[in-house]
Amino acid sequence: MTVRVQEKASTATEQLLSMWLHGKSRQTADYYRRSAKHFLKFVGKPLHLVTLAEVQGFATSLEEQGLAASTQRTMMAAVKSLLSFGVKVEVLPKNVGAPVVLPKAPDTLAERLLSEIEVLTIIDLETHPRNRAILRLLYYGGLRASELCALKWKHLSVRDKGGQVSIFGKGRKTRTVLVPASLWIELMRLRGDAEEEEPVFRSQKKSHDGCGHLTREWVHKIVRAAARRARIPGKVSPHALRHAHASHSLERGAKIHLVQATLGHSSVAVTGRYLHARPEDSSGLYLPT
Repeated sequence: MTVRVQEKASTATEQLLSMWLHGKSRQTADYYRRSAKHFLKFVGKPLHLVTLAEVQGFATSLEEQGLAASTQRTMMAAVKSLLSFGVKVEVLPKNVGAPVVLPKAPDTLAERLLSEIEVLTIIDLETHPRNRAILRLLYYGGLRASELCALKWKHLSVRDKGGQVSIFGKGRKTRTVLVPASLWIELMRLRGDAEEEEPVFRSQKKSHDGCGHLTREWVHKIVRAAARRARIPGKVSPHALRHAHASHSLERGAKIHLVQATLGHSSVAVTGRYLHARPEDSSGLYLPT
């Protein structure tokens, strides 16, 4: 392949990647782009020349590298999505990735669920007002870290004795969640005289968006530090508090459709995973011991 042809193919691939990633969240776009680049480096040829055997070979290579099944699944899902999109926009002649079956990943949700005592200890031992409000909003609001970071004061409004938060979340969907009065008071104390367009959680350093919003990386650091302070083993992430919200609210009698709406899940089936992760009963308990 001549240099000119190579450059033309590279430009076409970049254009396809840009169209494919358009509208996706920054986090998703970054991960998908890395997965696609990894795949393109493996095949070493333009996408329109890739064969089914090479897609399968890439899947095998991920397994041979010893990557976690969940990582393999996510990377292959990105590759299949790219190939499918290429056909949809008529850049690729056929979807050679369609026959490839995604690897099954074990459901480890039950292993990652925090107990109510653990969550309350994480919150109670946090003395920094802003960080405490972050922990409480992640838990009581069920927010993703990216959703929390994007909040501006205009997204918060008073509601009865507490308040409500409008969230622009995954899939470009907006949902509104209610927060208890005690958390609303904490948030209002943080606000001071901040304007409507200012970030709820401001970074002391210049953030990537130029608006002063706290970054996801800092939220992860805040949660990990709070978990260490509470002597909870393992890496505790902001998403662990969202998981805990789902599990604990269901255990306390919240309707599954309400939890689905609060968390912004795409279906009840996704929310239902939390019921299976912490069952109330099991047939083995009925056997003689």
